[in-house]
Amino acid sequence: MNTPSEPIRLNKRLAEMGLCSRREADVWIENGWVLVNGQPAEMGVKVTSADKVDIDRRAQGHQDTQVTILLHKPMGYVSGQAEDGHEPAITLIHGRSHWREDTSKNRIQPSQLRGLAPAGRLDIDSVGLLVLTQDGRVARQLIGEDSEIEKEYLVRVTYQDQATDVQNIFPDAQLQRLCHGLSLDGKALKPALVEWQNPEQLRFVLKEGKKRQIRRMCEFVGLRVVGLKRVRIGRVTLGNLPVGQWRYLSVDEKF
Repeated sequence: MNTPSEPIRLNKRLAEMGLCSRREADVWIENGWVLVNGQPAEMGVKVTSADKVDIDRRAQGHQDTQVTILLHKPMGYVSGQAEDGHEPAITLIHGRSHWREDTSKNRIQPSQLRGLAPAGRLDIDSVGLLVLTQDGRVARQLIGEDSEIEKEYLVRVTYQDQATDVQNIFPDAQLQRLCHGLSLDGKALKPALVEWQNPEQLRFVLKEGKKRQIRRMCEFVGLRVVGLKRVRIGRVTLGNLPVGQWRYLSVDEKF
């Protein structure tokens, strides 16, 4: 006979099951869509593996209405909440900035902005692909602790005040350190793919996203970042999406 697991909060249990995010689970619980042993769950309740957890089909219906938006973030916008007088990227999500070549049949509605949050931030001085989602499953896939989704960046750099033909003077040993061997905040970084795209630009492919990670990695080896653009997350690319415009993640696209 299996021994019941240690009690954990119900919202964490639902997230670990891959059903939703913790925040989304709290919405389900608050709406009475989660039953534990046949009874409506209360906020903050803890459960074990011996408890029977059922989800009302209304929760699935709620998920089906949630959207994920792909934005080509310009420089000067913050990914999350407004800070230091800078506007958040969500202010760019409106009908006038919706990319005219978007093939989705969705049309922007006020309800789509509620709970819309970035899943993987970009610094204020970085540009490129920013994912904003209402769907906790997408957020968990992209930024959950166990996420293995690749993020690809094009990074323009200078070295020793030289802005041209940087590749020719930058030591190969330092490039290898960028690939594997650096630590941030006392913790070793996961191996990364770092290679020259052209003599002044590096291509980074990472499976993690610590705060200002690429800029800090470059500082460690004497490089200065003068431009940073995210061009891919998993299997979804920035493509031809114009700066400052957005489109919906289509139903047949997967990260």
